[in-house]
This record gives sequence, C-alpha cells and structure tokens, in this order.
Amino acid sequence: MSRLVMKFGGTSVGDVERIRRVARIVAHEKKPGRGLAVVVSAMSGETDRLVALAREAGGEHSNRPAIGGPGFDDEYDVVVASGEQVTTGLLALALRQMGAPARSWQNWQIPIRSDSAHAKARLEAFAADTLGPAIDAGEIAIIPGFQAVTAQGRITTLGRGGSDTSAVAAAAALGAERCDIYTDVDGVYTTDPRITQKARRLERISYEEMLEMASLGAKVLQTRSVELAMAKRVKVRVLSSFIEPGQPNPGTIVCDEDEIVEKQVVSGVAYSRDEAKVTLLGVEDHPGIAAEIFGRLAEANINVDMIVQSEARQEGRQNLVFTCPDREAPRAVETLRAARDKIGYEDLHVRRDVAKVSVIGIGMKSQVGVARTMFSALAAKGINIEVIATSEIKISVLVDAQYTELAVRALHTAYGLDAA
Repeated sequence: MSRLVMKFGGTSVGDVERIRRVARIVAHEKKPGRGLAVVVSAMSGETDRLVALAREAGGEHSNRPAIGGPGFDDEYDVVVASGEQVTTGLLALALRQMGAPARSWQNWQIPIRSDSAHAKARLEAFAADTLGPAIDAGEIAIIPGFQAVTAQGRITTLGRGGSDTSAVAAAAALGAERCDIYTDVDGVYTTDPRITQKARRLERISYEEMLEMASLGAKVLQTRSVELAMAKRVKVRVLSSFIEPGQPNPGTIVCDEDEIVEKQVVSGVAYSRDEAKVTLLGVEDHPGIAAEIFGRLAEANINVDMIVQSEARQEGRQNLVFTCPDREAPRAVETLRAARDKIGYEDLHVRRDVAKVSVIGIGMKSQVGVARTMFSALAAKGINIEVIATSEIKISVLVDAQYTELAVRALHTAYGLDAA
C-alpha cells in the first residue's frame, strides 16, 4: 500500500467553489492501493479575521505571555486554530457529495503533538498508529494544518505558513511516497515571474537550494517545512491547485541533491526587500564585544543576517555592519542605544531603503568564477554593492532598494537562466 499526502493552502480553499475544485483534485488522486491524507489551511483571509477577533476580545496584545504559563496566550490559539477545522469539514462534505469516503481528523484526534510555545509551537510527534490504517482501508483523511496539541491537551499553532510544516510532518509519519503541496503557482521558478517573464519553472531543486531560496525571500514554501523535509528525506512536489485534474501539472520536485542529474551552477535568483542595514562606527575593539552586541540583539528577538567587520580609522576601534528585517530595525536601534555605554561605540546609522539579492545553486560547490560573474553583471548596470555574504551554495549582496528588479533581471541573464 502506497501513501500520498496532499496539502492545499488558503488561496486554494478560498471559497466553496474552490473547495469543490480541490475535492475533484483529491478524488482524481484516489487510486487502488494508495492511501490519501489531505492537509488544509484556513480559507483565504480567515486567519486574519480570527486574529482580529482575538485582539478585539483580549486587547491588542491578546497573544501576550499567558499568566502563570510559558509562551503565548493559549486562548489566542484556540480562536485562531478554528479556521482550519472549518476547512476540514467543508472538504470532507464536498468529497462525500462526490461519493468519495472522507473524514475530517482534528489535531487532538490523531494526535499531533507540539511543545507549549503558543503561536509559534514546534512539532514534537505526529502519531500514525490510527491514521495510517484508516487511509490504508480507503478513507481519505482530511487534516488541519498549522496546529497541534500539547501533552496537557491545549491547542497550539505553529506560526504563519505552518500548514506546509504540518503536511511534511504527516508525510514523514505516514512514510508517504511524496508530499504534494498545491498552491497558486505551478512550481518553483528560477526567480519571481513578476519581475521577469524569462523566469523558468524548475523540474527539480535540491533541499539545500530550496531552503536557501525560502529563507532569502522566495514565498513558495515555508522555511521550517523545507528543513523538516530535508531532515526526514521527504520528497516534496510543488504544483498548482488551479489546473483541472487530468491536465498536465508536473510542478517542481524538491529532493535530495543526488537525484538531480544535471546540476546548474546557479539554479535561481532570490530577493528580499524586507531588509535594514545597521552600522556601528567606532566600536571598542576587544574580545567579547561582538558577543555583547549580538547577545543583546538575540535577547531582543532580533534576527541578524549579514555581518561585516572592518577596522576603523582610530586605533583600537572597529566598524561593524549587520542586516536585520526592516520591521525589526527600530527595536534593534533601541536595543543598541540602550547598551551604548556597555558596548562603547561612537555612532550608529540605519539605512532602510536596501534590498538583499542572492544567487543560489548547488553547482557552486565545484565551480569557480561565480562571484566574478555576479559582481561584473551588477557593475555593468551601475549597481553598487554595500554588503556581501556567502555560503557554499549562495552569494548574497545588499543593494539600494530602487535597483532590486534591475539586479534580479541582470543576474538571471548573466547565469543563463532566461527562458528560450
């Protein structure tokens, strides 16, 4: 008996008519000898509506730490998690109307276990003891994404985009042949098709490349879901929910590097406009100063990315540059100013009109000249590079935000990614 996990996001189940389309897709995949589990998100816009209700009832900070307990308010999760429960029931009803045997399973019925960090919980266990035999017997299991339950029986949510993680966890627990994630695009592209019409859909992409693309701004898959897929070696396919069953819909396979025969030097170009550049000038140069700075930023829950350190003109001083999400920049500034006497810097500057542009590819591991191609392409367009960060399969640069699209198009062409 083979098993397949299918996942449908909010836009795919945005209204009853779309839910009926999803039911047709699911029914088309129901074949003899194959068990089906379907993970669904809340209907498009529903989670935002529920968050607003929770805040209206409990105040603007209704997801504040619970009194007497760790993490976020557990009642906030009770409200927000209800959206997926509605979708599971609606899809089960639509499938039953078509004559398909379907049943909704709530997280506590399986159960799906998590820690107690409400609103940002991490999965700990996904039980398949009851669910597996049920789908092997022919029942289509409809499962809510984005949520779990603690050992104490309290509902938790996994954070935005958590349904992708739920689907991969289900596939791992069930030993599924694949996890199909249906969305509003027909696969993973070499870059954002809205920026260049020359973007191409990739047939396959490695876990490592997909993880970099997800963390660097690509919105196709949630980062935690890719991490889990890589750790559990779950094959993932990204495809469109807006193509009717029976029509060509190959999507993109996210798999192990060894399964990709022809490895591109660069597989894609990603970008993020949610960036801020923070510069500390004249920082005292002595052991432990970097730990002091980034320790305080970590305590303030600020996610630091690119870091560059250089000597200052004054002896015994250094300059330090780092990037963080733009929305976290005010908190970073406040944190550093509060610790100025302890850190001992001379001045602080913030620039928020910047963007990060990255090239990603497993072929970089064995190829020279990748950086030269990137820098030459940007120079030819008159684009200045402010910060550079590299890894084994990635090069990222920080540029003026107004040149974001120009940089993406230039790099897409320079690495031969343009569609013929």
